[in-house]
Amino acid sequence: MTYLIYIAAALAEIAGCFSFWAWWRLEKSPLWLLPGLASLALFAFLLSLVDTDAAGRAYAAYGGIYIAASLGWLWLVEGVRPDRWDLTGAALCIVGASVILLAPRSH
Repeated sequence: MTYLIYIAAALAEIAGCFSFWAWWRLEKSPLWLLPGLASLALFAFLLSLVDTDAAGRAYAAYGGIYIAASLGWLWLVEGVRPDRWDLTGAALCIVGASVILLAPRSH
C-alpha cells in the first residue's frame, strides 16, 4: 500500500510542478496554476498517509519513487524516452528507497 501512496503522491507532485513549468516556461495561461496548486496540496496529503514513525524517513524513501515517476512523466507526457543511464539511476533509487522503507527498525 505504501508504494501505491508514493506513486500517487509522485504523480500529484509532478503534475503540480508541471503546471508551473507550463505557465512559466511554456507560456501557458496562469489558470494552469489553479489545478497545479490543488495537485500539490493532494501530494502533501498523500505523503502524510505513509505509515512511518518519522516524516523525514517517509520523505527520504519517497525520493526514489519520485525519481522513477519523473522519468515515466518524461517519457509518457513529454515524449522523451529515458536512456539506459536514466533507467539505471532510477533502479538504484528504487533500491535505496526500499532499503529505507523496509529495513527492520528497533523501536
